[in-house]
Amino acid sequence: MRALLQRVSSAAVSSNGRRLGEVGHGLLVLLGVAPGDDHATAVQLAAKVAKLRVFADDEGKMNLSIGDVSGAVLAVSQFTLYGDARRGNRPSYTGAARPEQAEPIFDAFVTALRASGLSVATGRFGADMQVELVNDGPVTLWLDSDEL
Repeated sequence: MRALLQRVSSAAVSSNGRRLGEVGHGLLVLLGVAPGDDHATAVQLAAKVAKLRVFADDEGKMNLSIGDVSGAVLAVSQFTLYGDARRGNRPSYTGAARPEQAEPIFDAFVTALRASGLSVATGRFGADMQVELVNDGPVTLWLDSDEL
């Protein structure tokens, strides 16, 4: 799995002009699933996201997790994180899991985050979505489950 995390002041996702999910202070997580990913991978990555210390403490150091600051997560499926543009000008997405495999893994990631006590909003899996965000910092991190 691949996750692009952005610390946000606010974030929202819409589809067909309808707001699907939104958060205030917290994290926007764009999440891609690979063919070899499974429930255990989703739980492991969710635990990493929940514990990641990217929020400032009283001394201004990034030393607090999202739970420590009572933040929320907006999770959005994003198969294009597995886009491969090394050849030609049109990315290949063969590194991304098929939707029927990816959706339950995405759902397992969201469930694991919620089980850790976090408030989690989502988009709609497979929908054409518009994502709005105010990146706070800016702080943007890339996590790959193969590297955890």
